[in-house]
Order: sequence, then structure tokens, then C-alpha cells
Amino acid sequence: MTKARRRLIALVAIILVAGVGLFAAKDTIRWAVDVVSGKEFLGDGQGSVTITILPGDTGVQVAQSLVEAGVTASYPATYREVLRENATFYPGQYQLSLGMSSGSAISALTNGGNRVEKKVLIKEGWRASQIFAALSKAYNVPLADFESVTVADLALPKDALNLDGYLFPATYSFTPGQSAVSMLRAMHERMVIELDRLGVSIAKQHDVLTMAALVQREGRSSKDFAKMSRVFLNRIDAGMHLQSDATVSYGVNSKTVTTTAAQRADDNPWNTYLHEGLPAGPISAPGSAAISAALHPASGDWLYFCTVNLDTGETEFNATYSGHLKSVAKWQAWMAEHPGWN
Repeated sequence: MTKARRRLIALVAIILVAGVGLFAAKDTIRWAVDVVSGKEFLGDGQGSVTITILPGDTGVQVAQSLVEAGVTASYPATYREVLRENATFYPGQYQLSLGMSSGSAISALTNGGNRVEKKVLIKEGWRASQIFAALSKAYNVPLADFESVTVADLALPKDALNLDGYLFPATYSFTPGQSAVSMLRAMHERMVIELDRLGVSIAKQHDVLTMAALVQREGRSSKDFAKMSRVFLNRIDAGMHLQSDATVSYGVNSKTVTTTAAQRADDNPWNTYLHEGLPAGPISAPGSAAISAALHPASGDWLYFCTVNLDTGETEFNATYSGHLKSVAKWQAWMAEHPGWN
């Protein structure tokens, strides 16, 4: 290699090193200017604010949201940090501070530690209308959006008349901006997982869930579920009507424990005082224990049960009507002492 060529290579190397230094200095200078001019905050900020990232939000929209909420000082400085970090954002709610540097804010959004999960508890025994109300309130989705979801939207079995019984009760955490149908679909998929785990075939889902939902609503304690399941099966085998007040209440859209003569005379497909066998479909969201009880009823000759203490859930089971009447007398005495219950 000639002396001239070696000098040329050395010169190019010096220029490259200087260029890198100048590039780094340029970023530092720009950052300093932004701080002095008020376009950039320093540090991790203070106070608290919630930032929501919706599905499909880009870096542009995230940067705008941060500035509008007072987290970062300016859009140009924030978006430059998004590009510099090549940041990927995931839908959700994030707890940040006010007055953060762009670097701190973007880091807080991408490391996952600042994500706030909004959870909602769907209780066993709830009707679909109660589930809709809870989800609507928790995620600020119009109630009408849930009410408009059909059995076809969730691909429920052909026997399903509505969504009751097909949504698994559990604690859920959905994404802000998620649609009503996607939430309900996730809840149904969770129910399918549970049914598969318990070995329930698609052909038997409707009948199993109908029995399980009935047991769930009538039962005050899971320890009685299997015995209740047996009572209903014994009554069906004996050609007796189930005479469940829970089904009557559901059929007339009542929320009371007891029912009136007029309600028991209302001719709807859920009225088990008027119609033989199981009601037309589930009346509530059954949990795992109730589904298991529907599949594995206890052994016994009981034909009746009566909850004699609504506070403790104490329930008596009888094989004879005379024994049942004694239990009913206990329940009536308890109700007389507790007029607030209905």
C-alpha cells in the first residue's frame, strides 16, 4: 500500500469519527435547546395521570396523547423519542406522571410495569342483563351494544334462546376500546373451555347448562348443589313439575326470591309450575361447581328441598311431602322474623 493511500484511509477514518461525534452532539444540543425552550421536561415528573392506548393507535397518536395529558412537553420532542426507541405500543391503560421527559414517558409505556388492568368480577348466578350492566359500567361501553349481541354472534348451540347461561362467571380484564361482542365472545369461549374440561359434548351443552343454571340460582351453598340436582332429576323421573320459583322469577323478569300466584300462572317457557321438565334454557351463569353437580348428582330419594334460613343458606331435603311441609313452616317462620327479605 502506498504512503498516499495510507494517508487517505486515515483521513477518511478521522472524518467518520468526527461525523459520529457531531451527530451525537447534534442530538445533545437539540435536547438542551428543547429543555431551555420548554419543549422538553426533565426527570420522571410528579403526580399521576392515566393514559389510554387504544387498539390501532400509532406512535403519532400516542405522542399526541402524552402531550395533551401534560405528561410530556411537546409533540416534536416526544415523537422523536418514539422514533429513536422504535417503540411498540400495546392497548391498555397506563399510569404515568405529569411533567415527564420524553424518554421516561416512552420507557414507562413500553416496559409494561405501568400498565393498569381494569378488572370486573362476573358473579356466579348472574343473569345476562346483570353481566351486561357490569361490563358496560367497567369499560364505558353502551349497554345497548351488549344487549344487541345475538346467539348467532357467539355461535351458540341451536337450542340457545339467549345468552343466559353461556357466559362463564369469573374475573375478567378487557382492553379499553374492546367491543361488546368481543368481550362476550371471550366469556363464552371460557365457558366452552370449562365444558370441554368436564367432558360435556356440544350436543349436551344446552341441557347441562340449563340444569346447572337452575341449581346455581336455587342453591345457597355449593355443598348442596349435587343434592339439588338429584331432586330435580327425581321429580322429572316421577312425572312431577319442578316448581322452581327461580324459573318463574326469571320468566317474568322479576328479581325476588319468592313469587306470587299471578307470576306462577304466567305462561312462559321458563315457568316450571306450568310446564314439565327443565325450563326452556339456562336462567343464570353457572360456575364450575354447579356444572359438575348437573353432571354428577348425588344419590338419594329426595323430591323436595327448602331453604329454611336465607342468611346462612341452611337447606333441608325431604323425600316426603309431609316432611317438606315442616321445612316450609320453618322457612315461613324465618321470613316472618325477617320482613326485609322477599
